[in-house]
Amino acid sequence: MRRHRLAALGSLALAAAWPAGAYATDGYFSLGYDDQTKGEAGVGVSSADGAEAAAANPALGVKAGNSVGGGLSFFMPNRDVINSAGNAPGYDIAPGKFTSSEDLFLIPYLGVNYQLDDQSALSLLLYANGGLNTHYEVSPFAGFGGIRNPSTPAGVDLDQVFITPNYARKVGYGISLGAGPVFAVQRFAAQGLQAFESQSSAPGAVTNNSYNYSYGIGAKLGATWDAADWVTFGAAYQSRIWTTGFNRYEGLFAEQGGFDIPPEVTAGVTFRPLPTLDVSLEYQHIFYGEVKSIANQGTQIFLGYPLGASEGSGFGWKDMNVFRVGVQWKATQQLVLRAGYSHASDFTNARNALFNVLAPATVKDHVALGVGYDITPAWTVGAAYVHAFASSLSGYNQFDPSQTIKLNMVQDEATIGVRYRF
Repeated sequence: MRRHRLAALGSLALAAAWPAGAYATDGYFSLGYDDQTKGEAGVGVSSADGAEAAAANPALGVKAGNSVGGGLSFFMPNRDVINSAGNAPGYDIAPGKFTSSEDLFLIPYLGVNYQLDDQSALSLLLYANGGLNTHYEVSPFAGFGGIRNPSTPAGVDLDQVFITPNYARKVGYGISLGAGPVFAVQRFAAQGLQAFESQSSAPGAVTNNSYNYSYGIGAKLGATWDAADWVTFGAAYQSRIWTTGFNRYEGLFAEQGGFDIPPEVTAGVTFRPLPTLDVSLEYQHIFYGEVKSIANQGTQIFLGYPLGASEGSGFGWKDMNVFRVGVQWKATQQLVLRAGYSHASDFTNARNALFNVLAPATVKDHVALGVGYDITPAWTVGAAYVHAFASSLSGYNQFDPSQTIKLNMVQDEATIGVRYRF
């Protein structure tokens, strides 16, 4: 009976709707994957316990029991760019303030966890890993390359979805291990970037080629250690996700359209000073610098490498360090309250401002609040709210250093979720 129910729930997860738009906080990686982790600003590698817990750490499946959960996030980013006037005709871009118009995206997630026995569990998850989106109704690149009236709107849209089956097992001495493959699907579209075609190795594969899909696979490993009743350690590692290239945009991204998903590692600890109180500390390192299309400097073009070449210009993103603290308090038998704070390092530097008009991932500090309520012993509802404080990056146009570019972003996100224990 339970096996048939598990199969049905797995089919439901695979049939989930594709998330529309972008979702990003730490660079373009999502800050948490469900209402529990988002309610603690992404904390979860040593403390999450819901059906979707294995998204943070595959080893946590042995603590989730038989459960299924899902939810929806309402992501609300506001981003704009302010360009000063330049003095290099053909290389400066349009002066003024340009605001990205799309500011509401709906992002679903689903997960099911099945306890095989007292020592092991299987889980199947579908969730958004991250993404980027800009949609400028008036192009901020007018004038570059001598193009005074490029087609509009201008911007990019990148979405990434993961499907991850996991196996977790208790191995003794309070230690649990988990592992599973990560299947990734991503799609990308760019529009209004004709100004960069003259700088490309494949001018016909830079912009306005509709959505291009890419597929990849990697792996995720995790471990937890209940060192005592009052402390749990957790760690997880996700490998590089090797993906097929965006061939329709081989003239835009380095390595002829390459866009692998970088690896990341997370470690954390949860303390329980009281039976009703969890306090978690967490560190994450995202290896953006390992993927050339993300990490190559925008100035590569001055070294003779056109866009799309193996060493072609990228966004100049650096490896990112993220520090988090989260608190969970069981206020009553039915009510759980959560809060969290997250801080990330800078994603790039001033000389890469021009290309990051398309990807202004400037936010660094997030605060979060969350709540969970047991309607019945089987059903739980939850909600979370995350605010990323306004942050800016001031830089310059590398083709016209007299022209300054200021990137601005602020984010808000609300998530609702429901879980059923069976």
